[in-house]
Amino acid sequence: MPYGFSEEDLLVFGKYSVKDIEIKDPALKSYICLQPTFTLHTHGRHFDPFAKEKVFIVERLINKVMRKERNTGKKMSAYNIVREAFEIIERKTKKNPIQVLVDAIVNAGPREEVVRIKYGGIAVPKAVDTSSLRRIDVALRNIVEGARRTAFKSKKSIAYCLADEIIAASNNDTKSFAVSKKEEVERVAKSAR
Repeated sequence: MPYGFSEEDLLVFGKYSVKDIEIKDPALKSYICLQPTFTLHTHGRHFDPFAKEKVFIVERLINKVMRKERNTGKKMSAYNIVREAFEIIERKTKKNPIQVLVDAIVNAGPREEVVRIKYGGIAVPKAVDTSSLRRIDVALRNIVEGARRTAFKSKKSIAYCLADEIIAASNNDTKSFAVSKKEEVERVAKSAR
């Protein structure tokens, strides 16, 4: 174990192990970091955009939850939301919530996007492949955005909405905001080929 930590010290939220986590998409295997840390706080050491692949995937989810509105800059608040969401996921699915999160990321990341290229003053849409790192970024952003939209003016808590969004995305359900957004982006890209 790194730095002399025991296996129990490195359990995520003191409960979940990353031992048997399987990443089904080979393109994302080297970009989803499953190296657990003692605390889910790297203090911005990986500020380089290409160093994000070294940040544990649960911390990246916490960072996305922390980015907007009431949770801006409140890491402990975001940490508690994700911890509560993981408990709900475990209760509902009887699976390891980290495996459910990884499946959700694999299903919610768009494989193809559209860019605009200018030819003589005319903007022409062109379909391009999405990089693996961007797929993960977009998937995490859309999962959290879907949870935030569902929780807005609702009696459901953000943790409950986040758990629902992750479960729906892991099942590739189109009710999930992230999966529907991915399909929309890929449909536009297909028409621009």
